[in-house]
Amino acid sequence: MIALPQDSKPARASLLEVFVIFLRLGCISFGGPVAHLGYFRTEFVERRQWLNEEAFAEMIAIAQSLPGPASSQTGYMIGILRAGLPGGIAAWLGFTLPSALLMLAFAFGHLLLAGKAGDAFLHGLQLVAVAVIAQAILAMQRSLAPDILRLAFAATAAIIVLFTPASFGTLLAIALGAIAGFALVRSNDGPIQADFPINLSRTTGTCAAIAFSLLLAASLLFHTNRITSLSIFLRFSRTGALVFGGGHVVLPLLENAIVAKGWIGQSAFLSGYGAAQALPGPLFTFAAYLGAAIQPHPHPLLFGLVALLAIFLPGLLLITAVLPFWSAVRSRPSIRTALKGINASVVGVLIAALVRPVWTSTVHTIADCCIVLIALALLTIWKLQPWIVVLGTAAICSLAAILR
Repeated sequence: MIALPQDSKPARASLLEVFVIFLRLGCISFGGPVAHLGYFRTEFVERRQWLNEEAFAEMIAIAQSLPGPASSQTGYMIGILRAGLPGGIAAWLGFTLPSALLMLAFAFGHLLLAGKAGDAFLHGLQLVAVAVIAQAILAMQRSLAPDILRLAFAATAAIIVLFTPASFGTLLAIALGAIAGFALVRSNDGPIQADFPINLSRTTGTCAAIAFSLLLAASLLFHTNRITSLSIFLRFSRTGALVFGGGHVVLPLLENAIVAKGWIGQSAFLSGYGAAQALPGPLFTFAAYLGAAIQPHPHPLLFGLVALLAIFLPGLLLITAVLPFWSAVRSRPSIRTALKGINASVVGVLIAALVRPVWTSTVHTIADCCIVLIALALLTIWKLQPWIVVLGTAAICSLAAILR
């Protein structure tokens, strides 16, 4: 259930506070969407107590069930929780800005962190992200899947995601978790706890739903190979509206929308994608690079910013459309039992993501495994701040590469 911690008040935050917190997270959140959720949980559930585990899991479930970048959508919801719709925009802007600027810089030819030491530094960042994800899963399991039945839901969800296509595996796991929770879980809750204090009217939600529908219709109906700001906006917004699963799932859609149309070469496309994976923040900022790198490019900076806004906009509109109606839906007893199944399934979805692609693409040697375990111990046993572990591990990996 979306609720505030029992010992906290629904305090408001300034837009500057929300922006600065998410800007810092945007600078240190390496490792992809699942790692971002781990950083969010540490910051907003554990450290600041802006929301509890159940609320956080509900946000993840909502984001995972809709098209768009799940981690950015979750951050957007947290911003709305704290400072209304402007807070959501401030959260998205702060979290997106660092990687967007770096991707734009890369498009203009400034390659950062090149060479042996730079590669090792980036690999260290990716290894510690594995530990951050594992820490989040362990903590969420204790509260969201504490019994055998819900552990079984989590395990089933993990298997579904691992062995079904990414385009619908996550959505299927969450849907089955809802059905299983409704059918098998008994609710022993008392009166529903304080609702998520959403400062969005139903009129706002309805307008957002209409805007999303019109944007999707325009992007599907508009066909041209002319390179203009409008054609770029519609092509990238169509990708953002149709991608389920976020992150790496967006790659084939963007390739079909940009490379297949001859707007950018395959080698340039893959080079930018590799850079995007090495940077903190949302992978969807890859769009900023693509927009700026489109050939010919009379207005590269403008095209990069247009592509960046276009790919995020549909997912943010959908969240804005859903949230005003969510409290009324979740207050029903049947929905509350279904949410228990959904929350347990979210744990399984994160476990599957930890296995693939995070572990399989990052941990290659025994030394890598040891680094992950040490980082996990520093986070869980010694309770060090994530940014200290992130930068410390990356620096040690870089130094080891230089000394070899």
